[in-house]
Amino acid sequence: MVQVQRMSRLMVKTLRDDPADAETLNHKLLVRAGYVRRTAAGIWTWLPLGKKVYENVARVVREEMDAIGGQEVLLPALLPKEPYEASGRYEEYGDLLFRLKDRKGSDYLLGPTHEEIFTQVVKDQCSSYKDLPVILYQIQTKYRDEARPRAGVLRGREFQMKDSYSFDASDEGLAEAYALHRAAYQRIFERLGLDYRIVSAVSGAMGGSASEEFLAPAPAGEDTFVDCPECDYAANTEAVTFALKPVPADGHGAVEELDTPDTPTIETLAEHLGVPASATLKNLLVKVDGEIVAVGVPGDREVDLGKLGEHLAPAEVELVTAEDFEGRDDLVRGYVGPQGLEKVRYIADPRVAPGTSWITGANKADTHARNVVCGRDFEVDDYFDVVVVEAGDPCPACGAGLKLDRAIEIGHIFQLGRKYADTFQLDVLGQNGKPVRVTMGSYGIGVSRAVAALVEQTADEQGLCWSKEIAPADVHIVAAGKAVQTELALDVAEQLGAAGVRVLVDDRAGVSPGVKFTDAELIGVPTILVAGRRSADGVVELKDRRSGEREELSVSDAIARLTA
Repeated sequence: MVQVQRMSRLMVKTLRDDPADAETLNHKLLVRAGYVRRTAAGIWTWLPLGKKVYENVARVVREEMDAIGGQEVLLPALLPKEPYEASGRYEEYGDLLFRLKDRKGSDYLLGPTHEEIFTQVVKDQCSSYKDLPVILYQIQTKYRDEARPRAGVLRGREFQMKDSYSFDASDEGLAEAYALHRAAYQRIFERLGLDYRIVSAVSGAMGGSASEEFLAPAPAGEDTFVDCPECDYAANTEAVTFALKPVPADGHGAVEELDTPDTPTIETLAEHLGVPASATLKNLLVKVDGEIVAVGVPGDREVDLGKLGEHLAPAEVELVTAEDFEGRDDLVRGYVGPQGLEKVRYIADPRVAPGTSWITGANKADTHARNVVCGRDFEVDDYFDVVVVEAGDPCPACGAGLKLDRAIEIGHIFQLGRKYADTFQLDVLGQNGKPVRVTMGSYGIGVSRAVAALVEQTADEQGLCWSKEIAPADVHIVAAGKAVQTELALDVAEQLGAAGVRVLVDDRAGVSPGVKFTDAELIGVPTILVAGRRSADGVVELKDRRSGEREELSVSDAIARLTA
């Protein structure tokens, strides 16, 4: 038997209008339907209906994690800083980390992720290869001090996440654990009813090597990913690569200096010379841990500072300022060229390949140079794919033009390798009696983000539209208002509850049928049963929330269908 939820006793307050500051569907509808309440910027209270949906998502995640042998634990959210200092992430996270002191002046943080602490737990609990492999997971609140929390529960300072970690004595074991998690994530998102893509990704502050993201396409998504229409290639834009393809350097003339007054930008230079921007070489100056570095890309492309930062991590990357040019006669603002930059490290995108010829700065005021050939007139110290990806760029797998889409990151899996095991000297005794360094994987699912992603993908003009797997109830019964209708609604609710059906019944007195019907659409339970004008005849109406299809049935037939 399942307890029937009566709206006359349920703490739920629906709103007719969207919150004034809401921009995304999940923010608008979860607030309007009484699922969540904003406590502060990026901090949300989950109200009774919202908590049921959240717990249903968590249940699906738990079931699939348990199915691959995961063992659930619960680690503290309040953590000492020392483990994160040891891994370097105390500084790498920068302003995203919530830092605090206790009354004795000791430093603590609120956990953004728990690789360090899980590593210490396993180091304490596992000493032999016989103790491995092991998969540990938790569903817990995480904290990140977002500069601009937005998009409702999609991007908050406090959020709910499942993070799991695999520990193996061999790389083959790590590959197996990674595959288990990948398959489990596919089952989780399919059960939740999410449309998703698996894309190649970068590891970021998590560290490690192999990495894939699970993205839910949605206009509100904060991630941009590429999708190839001709093959199965898909990747986060930061993970897209362009192959270095040297070309013959023959046939290019000698370097020729050009008088180009008042042309410090690519746009003014291209207009002055009557050439496309793609014929020019853009040289962006940045500081890497305080040292000036030049980054070369074709003039019609922009430097993706996120990509650049990933390639140079953990070094800090920032743009130069006017003050950085003071005392540097070799750097002429607006007219920098790679030829002759003897004191500056030069990084280039693979599109600036050996043999390619460019128009670029001549390192003199109001002067540019033509026929500057890569490999002949300048050398590249490091090649990194650093341009902002654009629609139509060639697919790294098949060469077809890529398309761009927005998406919400709902999961991320990493083969961490021995990054954290090395930091904390996580060894076990191997079969030969010698120490073996453990290898790790890290796997995250945003539980609260999955709720938001479902809203973004499935809501319609009337409101929320949940699948049965995660809805707060299986059936929403609406009593149109008269006593006979309310009596029938409650009777049907009790019969369904006794049969194990989760029921939400709107038995509120003094509320018009129109408001009740509107609330039923807004709340989004998959099946709506209406005790209306034919209640006295023992006839009710069943409505499918998603399709809108309606059907009149006798009470007995309706109950039989809903309990089948």
